Amino acid sequence: MRFFDGAAVDRALGYPGLVDILQAAFEQGAIAPVRHHHAVALDGRPEATLLLMPAWEASAPGAATAGRYLGVKVITVFSDNAQRGKPAVLGSYLLVSAETGETLAVMDAARLTAWRTAAASALASRYLSRPDASRLLMVGAGTLAPQLIGAHASVRSISEVMLWNRSPERARGLIAQLADQGRNVRLAPDLEAAVRWADIVSVATTSADPLIHGDWLKPGTHVDGVGAYRPNMRETDDGVVRRARIFVDTRAGAFAEAGDILQPLNAGAISRDAILGDLFDLARGSVAGRKTAEEITFFKSVGAAIEDLAAAIAVYLKG
Repeated sequence: MRFFDGAAVDRALGYPGLVDILQAAFEQGAIAPVRHHHAVALDGRPEATLLLMPAWEASAPGAATAGRYLGVKVITVFSDNAQRGKPAVLGSYLLVSAETGETLAVMDAARLTAWRTAAASALASRYLSRPDASRLLMVGAGTLAPQLIGAHASVRSISEVMLWNRSPERARGLIAQLADQGRNVRLAPDLEAAVRWADIVSVATTSADPLIHGDWLKPGTHVDGVGAYRPNMRETDDGVVRRARIFVDTRAGAFAEAGDILQPLNAGAISRDAILGDLFDLARGSVAGRKTAEEITFFKSVGAAIEDLAAAIAVYLKG
């Protein structure tokens, strides 16, 4: 059995390489039951989340039998961990041989999740953002923010980046870290103005209320909704989904957990038919992505076990 800590995961993965790996995985497909999602009540603290996400390779496209690998991710989400100086998302990934059942590797699932989440957003952007998109707005200054900036910049010629966060002080801290890595990012003091400026708006927060409003979006904007992963969470308002052509990472996940989809559905703002496709459809070419330069597109992800499996295999083979 091999162990891959966060640093080892970081050494093994990169953009746009991981974006290509996810594209191939969605083209081929995998068996991935809907994840187990458990709320954990904590004394005097915000509710935590326990996620169990299994998946295994198919032996051939469309086959129901397992291929070479299977895996499961065990993740905890403690939204108040920032106060303790710890990431909100922690966990482990177990990669197993589908031939013998033996455990091949244990990996830092938090780092794996950050990499594959951003790669999925960049994969969607390949199909949904304008090819000439150059202005990126990052909303949220958590663990995912640097990954999303790097992933989007690997598939589009991003020349300007702005960052907005509820806490400007935390945003400035991340901007300083990114500057040390050679990436120039400016603070966005006003969210509405920054959204109106951007070609791509990537949102990764734990907000329960909409941050991005549809009437702020200029023609041609692509919105990348990453953070709201439960039905009672939301980063975009009804105006966004009314104006946009909507795509998701997986239909099963979106219709089970994505508040940005479920809340407007329940309110009658959109119908299920408004979700035009998922990453399987886009990668296989069965559904068209962006059709015109003027249309607004919206990609909503809640995470998919096929992404974890593909990333974990890449780490294992490279490591």
